[in-house]
Amino acid sequence: MNKTLLFVLTLFIPFMLNAAVKYSPFIDQQIALTFKMNDSNLTQKEIYKLVQKQEHMYEVQLDNLMLNKEVYIDKLGNGFDSKIFALKKIIAINRRAGNSYAVLRDEVRIKSLKFVQRQQLLIKDILLALNLPTIQAYEKKLNTLVVAEQGYISKLYNKNYTSYLKLDGNSYRVIAQLQENIRDFYALQEINSDFINYVYKFEKRMYRLNKYVNYHIIRPAMYLQSLGLVQKIDALLKVYDLSVMKIVIMLFMTLFIYIFREIIYVVIQKSFSKIDILEKYSDLLLSKLRRAIDSLLVIININIIIYIFNNFSNSQTAATVLNIIYGIYATAIIYIFINALAMIKVSSMEAGQTGVKSELINVGLKIINFVIVIAGLLLVLYLGGVDLTAVLSGLGIGGFAVAFAAKDTISNFFGTLSVLFSEVFSQGDWIEIDGKEGVVVEIGIRVTTLRTFDNALIAIPNGTFAAKDIKNWNKRKLGRRIKMSLGVKYDSKKENIVSAIEEIREMLVLHPDIASKNTKYEYRDSRRSTKLVSREDLQGIKKTLLVYLDSFDASSINILVYCFSKSVKWEDWLKTKQDVMENIMDIFEKNSLEFAFPSLSIYNETQSSKKEITEDFD
Repeated sequence: MNKTLLFVLTLFIPFMLNAAVKYSPFIDQQIALTFKMNDSNLTQKEIYKLVQKQEHMYEVQLDNLMLNKEVYIDKLGNGFDSKIFALKKIIAINRRAGNSYAVLRDEVRIKSLKFVQRQQLLIKDILLALNLPTIQAYEKKLNTLVVAEQGYISKLYNKNYTSYLKLDGNSYRVIAQLQENIRDFYALQEINSDFINYVYKFEKRMYRLNKYVNYHIIRPAMYLQSLGLVQKIDALLKVYDLSVMKIVIMLFMTLFIYIFREIIYVVIQKSFSKIDILEKYSDLLLSKLRRAIDSLLVIININIIIYIFNNFSNSQTAATVLNIIYGIYATAIIYIFINALAMIKVSSMEAGQTGVKSELINVGLKIINFVIVIAGLLLVLYLGGVDLTAVLSGLGIGGFAVAFAAKDTISNFFGTLSVLFSEVFSQGDWIEIDGKEGVVVEIGIRVTTLRTFDNALIAIPNGTFAAKDIKNWNKRKLGRRIKMSLGVKYDSKKENIVSAIEEIREMLVLHPDIASKNTKYEYRDSRRSTKLVSREDLQGIKKTLLVYLDSFDASSINILVYCFSKSVKWEDWLKTKQDVMENIMDIFEKNSLEFAFPSLSIYNETQSSKKEITEDFD
């Protein structure tokens, strides 16, 4: 190759490579901006404006990247290989020709191209990393990519070229080109630092915009953010890590869930209607499930709001807590549904026609509920990140040893479960056990506390309730017993006694506060039990009314009065009892009857006329 051709290749091909766009429109703009910032004649205010301009340029470039993400992923890093290849050929020619400055010029140029190429590959990797499921995972991956990138960049800057900037570039064009490439090269180093800073500054925004891309709402989001009013509001909300677009999406999802909730109820009801055994009770089943489903949808809505607020990412802690809540609600819904089905089935059965003992049905339902609770507990533990294998394997010999050592504690704990599941009593009930009587204050894990009627506090271990008889005075809805024995004198006439008995019975039947067979009571079907027992005995309904001659006592003929007041409250019961007693007194007076009292009659049979001596006894 002759010297003329070498001269042409040395001068004109590098000029053509440097013409128009050197690296990319954005990088070229950043290089020009860097040169301006490095001008020592600028004031602080002018530098601040340039920094704001630079940040705006990065924001615009970021928006363009996200709007055309897939295009950039295919394009980035692929436009420099041909330039680098051509420059390497020119370097080989100049090296043979002994043009050392030309070789150095093109070596610096190749380093700059490799730098920009590497930076574009970093952007490509960042765009791909944005698809990671959480922002925490993205941040971790970003750190890894940046560290690797900085290690590569440091190798490019292992040689100092500042001495060449002192040469006279006016006398020789190649030196001028070398100096231009060196200045670009060092400017790219500054740009790299700025680029890394902005990548970290915009990491949440990039992750959020990527979600907009995935949800195909990037263009509406960009349009909304471009509005002047929205930009002003976003500036105020930025402090709280909020934006107008976030709020719009939150409100939209809340509205969607509200509409979806109604759709769910329609679908559930139609599904129940298609099942013969459930068709008749579809409304009842849905009413049982509605509260749990409403609460679950509220939790889902809160989860979505947290997810959007956290730039479309859930933290590990929030995800674990929400998974546990979902497990609890799933268990609760299954529990409610199974028990509602059982209630419906049992209510349609007649105990005398099933051929199955009621006790077996009740125990079977309790076993099913226990299995549901245990399965739900295991599900919650699993969703909470607990290793179930380790938990189950821990229930070995060591577990039995601990259980034996803490048998009293375990006994009280299971006593608590027995109290809670058997519904023998609840907080606020008036109970009597083992000679102790009072109102239940609290059912704790180990003990149950009672407030006695003389205002003392008693703590009873829950294990005691499994071994002792419990009397619960609050487990009654209608009927508090009134029992009295009315003694009349032996000299009373039979017809008067019979008439009084009939009038007392009639008075009690017609009494507005005394329960009788004619008393109507509205049973609460919504709280219908899933047990095959008498509804009246289960809810505490007593309507017995008895008025009969009872016995011939030593000094009186006794009439039994046995009835129940409608109210179970003590004060109401006392008022009713007093009114009944006053009416009985009126009836006795009307029928010429007198109340008997203890007396002793002495007869002197030796005298011709019998003399009766009566002595009263207090």
